[in-house]
Amino acid sequence: ITKLTMATKVMHLPTGTSGLPESGTVITKYRQFQVVGRLKPSEQKGTRKANIFKMNVFAPNKVVAKSRFWYYMSMLNRVKKANGEVLQINEIVEKRPSTVSNYGIWMRYDSRTGHHNMYREYRDVSVNGAVSKMYQDVASRHRSRFSNVQIVRTAMIRNDMLRKSTNKDYLGNVKFPLNHRVMRPSSKAFKKTFVARRPRTCFDH
Repeated sequence: ITKLTMATKVMHLPTGTSGLPESGTVITKYRQFQVVGRLKPSEQKGTRKANIFKMNVFAPNKVVAKSRFWYYMSMLNRVKKANGEVLQINEIVEKRPSTVSNYGIWMRYDSRTGHHNMYREYRDVSVNGAVSKMYQDVASRHRSRFSNVQIVRTAMIRNDMLRKSTNKDYLGNVKFPLNHRVMRPSSKAFKKTFVARRPRTCFDH
């Protein structure tokens, strides 16, 4: 007789330095890597000293980060993976993963009709969370995949430099009225089951 055992599968979310998920609404799928590479020095081709290139790439892991690095190197500097080498690859971690900031993303994506430049603004606790939101937003609105999106630049935006009016609702002294408040007794000694008048729950201020 064989016994069947059920194992519970635990999904570990990507966490920051504080141990909490980096983004509260979107699971942070993409991470930021700094890749350093160059063209292999060759005496036959006359390239004894080659220039070293450094690039920040957003990818799910290091393998995809290297692939994206050589994709951009072949287009910008005409250096292929077969003739080049990766000197160093490091992951860039957010310094303050618990502070909410405004992030601006300059990107370029390929659609069915042509190439388009776009600027998007997102509010998140890390640039990785903002980039993850951007990829989901572009995929849902423009049907663009990860391989068709090219991030040109990312930067933190001040509150007075925001372009989207929806983000400004989270800034400043935002107040929400309390229309219905039930007054509770300070202790059980003052609690009464029946009272002579109807309770008042609406207050002007």
